[in-house]
Amino acid sequence: MKQDLDRLMDQRGLSALMISGTARGNPAMAYMVNDACISGGYVVKKMGQDPVLFCLPIERECAAVSGLEVINLARYNPARILRESADELSAAVELHRRIFAELEVTGPVGFYGNADQGRAWLLLAALTERLTSIEVCAEFGPSVLDMARATKDSLEVARIKDVAERTSAVVERTIRFLREHRVVNGVLVQGDGAALTIGHVHKAIDRFMAELRLEDPEGFIFSIGRDAAIPHSRGNFEDRIELGRSIVFDIFPRDAGGGYFFDLTRTFCLGYAPLEVERAYQDVLECVQMLTSVYAVGVETKHYQQMACSFFEQRGHPTVGSDPRTEDGYVHGLGHGIGLEIHEEPSFRDAPMNDGVLLPGHIFTCEPGLYYPDRGFGVRIEDVIWLDGAGEKHNLTSPPYELVIEV
Repeated sequence: MKQDLDRLMDQRGLSALMISGTARGNPAMAYMVNDACISGGYVVKKMGQDPVLFCLPIERECAAVSGLEVINLARYNPARILRESADELSAAVELHRRIFAELEVTGPVGFYGNADQGRAWLLLAALTERLTSIEVCAEFGPSVLDMARATKDSLEVARIKDVAERTSAVVERTIRFLREHRVVNGVLVQGDGAALTIGHVHKAIDRFMAELRLEDPEGFIFSIGRDAAIPHSRGNFEDRIELGRSIVFDIFPRDAGGGYFFDLTRTFCLGYAPLEVERAYQDVLECVQMLTSVYAVGVETKHYQQMACSFFEQRGHPTVGSDPRTEDGYVHGLGHGIGLEIHEEPSFRDAPMNDGVLLPGHIFTCEPGLYYPDRGFGVRIEDVIWLDGAGEKHNLTSPPYELVIEV
């Protein structure tokens, strides 16, 4: 949470943070400006002080929405700086110097935001060379802002819950859409008798999301049969919707205009489920139930990936725990945090460098799955779990666990 920033800065030895760029598509800036819709600027936060937003006057109304102290960049006359500088890089360095001087920033400074990697490298190298009063600090791995964003406050939880309700409504509408079609020779058909395809369903889902004020920057998964056994396959648009084949529907939209994501997956078969799909589904569902029962504050996150692998291996499935190269069985990680990015802290990687533990305020996915491409089916179930301030668990995912959808 933002209230943890000073503590996290102290742990990393940082005297200040500087975040730059637009708020849209830039989670670090969106977080610091409280999701105000600004198209460019800088936020500087000194240790022990409130953040300050620097922006151009054309952004003044949007900047005011942030609730931060706002300083008009025009006071530095950026156009004049550019005219008097040797090049754009020198002008950028001079603007940073003036901003740091305004707030008396010295010492180690962390830099954040989205920028072209080459451009960012040149700027940070130039700041290191030319501004002797500051020390440019970089973080490889979860940053101060990543760690602060990992735990959500009540307002963030409310926003995620709102997106969760609308996302669940998309799933419900999609199932109704499928049920509206006739079945001919084991295939769903449209009014003209042509087969309903994955592409038709994708278009319908796009419409449902737009109607519910959701946007889809990362895409979604609606795949059938063998494609459902390739975890990130979006589905072949030409595939027909046939009865008795596993369908994986993984949807992860965010609030329209930017903001917070949600993420849920359901697997179902239309009409009936083959026995091998039913058995795999039951194993996945029981794994979700087992994990949900044991999530607890203070436990290392990688422990849960190990538990998922052990669970599936005891059921006779190959896993990445025993064979990292496997393409059958349980082939991926267990989950991830969600928020202003679809993948954020906490991480559940089973890796030596992952020393993270579950904390109050974490919101994360639980999404084990089983995949058998050569047998033509895949199964994944994904719920979102919130640990509140007291460490109590809440499942934010409402669609039922229903393997067979009657049509």
